[in-house]
Amino acid sequence: MRHGLRVAMVLAGLAGALSAACSADRETPGESAASATLIPVDVSLGDVSINKVPFLVAADNGLYEKNGLEVHQFITPGAAADARNSGVNVPAEYIRENAGVVPIAVGGGAPMMYGHIARGGPHRVVIATHEGILKSHIIGPSSIASVNDLKGKRIGYSGMGAVTHYGALAWARRMGWDPERDVTLVGGGSSLDAVTQKTVDAALASVMLTAMAPARGLHEIVDLTQYNIPLAGSGIMAERAWLTANRDTAVRFVKAAVDAVALMKRDRAATNASLVKWFNVTNPATQEGMYKFVSSLPDKPYPAVEGIEAMLALYAPSVPEMQKRRPDEFYDSTIVEELDKIGYLDAADR
Repeated sequence: MRHGLRVAMVLAGLAGALSAACSADRETPGESAASATLIPVDVSLGDVSINKVPFLVAADNGLYEKNGLEVHQFITPGAAADARNSGVNVPAEYIRENAGVVPIAVGGGAPMMYGHIARGGPHRVVIATHEGILKSHIIGPSSIASVNDLKGKRIGYSGMGAVTHYGALAWARRMGWDPERDVTLVGGGSSLDAVTQKTVDAALASVMLTAMAPARGLHEIVDLTQYNIPLAGSGIMAERAWLTANRDTAVRFVKAAVDAVALMKRDRAATNASLVKWFNVTNPATQEGMYKFVSSLPDKPYPAVEGIEAMLALYAPSVPEMQKRRPDEFYDSTIVEELDKIGYLDAADR
């Protein structure tokens, strides 16, 4: 009985938050969205990748304001420096250090979990996921022609616990290889520079880096999407305590992200404009390669529960604390569930 009462109270509270958040779309005639008081919120965008572009599009096309938000989003200096190693130059005005715990972060659920459990980092909750399976690619020189040629090679990933690290471990095991004997995994090696300078033989790369690889004389060796490896990948994460007190703001932010994905799918020019503005990606071939990924962004970004479970299992042997944690500590699907229930995720015109 107590459990039923608690669930009912949570759903009632969420319904209230959704009602308030959805009111941003129901202005009376003559009422201006700009006239309403916007809710300020800071957002860290994490790394530089195609998964962050919906949030750039939301900022550039008034979708945050439409949903009653004044969003201050930024890319960290470390992420901008990593991007420079692959030829992506983020304008200085979009770079900022984290100041304390930012309430909303856009990034990989798996790295967040690893950082919290293994290093005592912030405990955030995944409230939406745009990447529920591993979609990294392995890129390298033409001398490595096929996936089987990667056995015995040095393969670069970005950092311990990152999506590229998780992906390298999970993929090697899917191949039937021992990731400690059959390949050499190299941290700090997931960049175009690392491959061209022969620090590594090949590297796990994002869609953005894969699209840029041909201009550097590299090619895609394998697209890891085909292995269907569950992943708590890029998505929206909220600081746990903040989410409890600010659910209405979180609902509004998820709605803006849904709106942005819908806009990207019907307006390539909007996507390209944000790539130019935020990432200085001006090469048409690179833009084309990145836009191919847009169709795979989910209209219903439910948290990747299977990926969260897989992450805990993968790292449990090396990080015993993983065995003590439950998957439901790291996700909250109620916001997406309720938006789906009221038909918002199916709306053709947002």
